Amino acid sequence: MRYCSKCGSDQIEFKVPADDNLKRYICSACDSIFYTNPNLIVGTICIKDERVLLCKRNIEPRFGRWTLPAGFMENAETLQEGALRETKEETQASPKIISPYTAFSLTHISQVHFFYLADLGDEEFGPTSESSEVKLFKKDEIPWDEIAFPTVTKTLEYYFDDVISGKFPFREEALKLW
Repeated sequence: MRYCSKCGSDQIEFKVPADDNLKRYICSACDSIFYTNPNLIVGTICIKDERVLLCKRNIEPRFGRWTLPAGFMENAETLQEGALRETKEETQASPKIISPYTAFSLTHISQVHFFYLADLGDEEFGPTSESSEVKLFKKDEIPWDEIAFPTVTKTLEYYFDDVISGKFPFREEALKLW
């Protein structure tokens, strides 16, 4: 941070404020403290007859890799609204949320990835500017070595294990990838 977004000053310091324990950006001119919080990524695992909807990324990061439809949550939207918006933006699909399914804390990159289990309903989906391909996959058809993100791999593995048991519990865990 180079300039204060409140007063415009360039008198920004990175230090621990009084009564805090983490370094924060602080404007010496107006005493504003700026907190940096994790990014929230929201998405869906859309299912249809034990198949899952994946999209091939047409954007970075991980261009050309397969993923569940997901992306950064926006201000002024709920988790579900963000997940459905991202699904629509990446696949043109309009699924119905069933339940929360997985949540992963990735502290090393200050992100939380949250996926909902969703019913695809009709099979109206297709590529968008963000996805070059969108397809339904059975477990044995998934290009496992071309999955974009570890949280997507884990969510898919959980789903196909849950299909066997018939139970789809919510899972929350921390992942350390590096």
